[in-house]
Amino acid sequence: MKQPLIHASLAPVSDDVNIHFEDQGSEDPALVFLHYYGGSSRTWRHVTAQLVPRFRTIAIDHRGWGKSDAPEAGYGLADLAGDAEAVIASLGLRNYVLIGHSMGGKVAQLMASRRPVGLAGLILIAPAPPTPLIMPAPARQMMAEAYSSRANVEAAIDNMLTAKTLSPQDRAQVIEDSLAGAPAARAAWPGATSLEDIASQVGDINVPTLVISGALDRVDPPVRLQVELLPRIPQAVMQILPGTGHLSMLESPGAVASLIGAFCEGLKLQAENGRSERI
Repeated sequence: MKQPLIHASLAPVSDDVNIHFEDQGSEDPALVFLHYYGGSSRTWRHVTAQLVPRFRTIAIDHRGWGKSDAPEAGYGLADLAGDAEAVIASLGLRNYVLIGHSMGGKVAQLMASRRPVGLAGLILIAPAPPTPLIMPAPARQMMAEAYSSRANVEAAIDNMLTAKTLSPQDRAQVIEDSLAGAPAARAAWPGATSLEDIASQVGDINVPTLVISGALDRVDPPVRLQVELLPRIPQAVMQILPGTGHLSMLESPGAVASLIGAFCEGLKLQAENGRSERI
């Protein structure tokens, strides 16, 4: 089958910051993807390839990562959320599902808590919980240095990020994306942004929410999400992927795409039933 054309674009979100995103497909709802600390829009490529043409997919590079601009400051949750909101506004999306992984999952929680017009659903994949990430100082320093060299990225892949062996191409991509992060972006998450507390805000999320967790995730394990995330989001339900670590979209892309597709088809059905009842 012929692959759909991927449109790469830049959205100006402020006077000096442009955000890169990749847009493919045309069917509603649109799926807006936010990547993890160390990733990029191409982190999602195996998943989006399976979801198009049933859905439109928009994968965003956070500022300081991928092909987006890298300002010297402005890497808080509100900044990252504002960037994604600007992309959504620039595209005029009126019916979309927000999908965030890890750091991107915490950004997505903040965005959804604001109850934006057009948001139909929320999917959180191995999300950072809304509570501050508490860890010993040596572990936080290790996280801050995880992407400072190829050897450190390799160690992070093998010891923290994955439970399955990545293909050589995917492993090379993770290494390249991690090393390409701007210094300010690499420092912000472990040093400040992961410590932000939005626990009091996520209770305002009012859309169906699917949480996908890898059973062998060592970064944000299922038990942490069951305690710190699920009770705080009113409509949240969780699916656990066996034998999968933190990078589920690279380790188990077929399973992730299937769960996303089923969730979104369910939203379509609910919307159609709602329209029928009003006629």
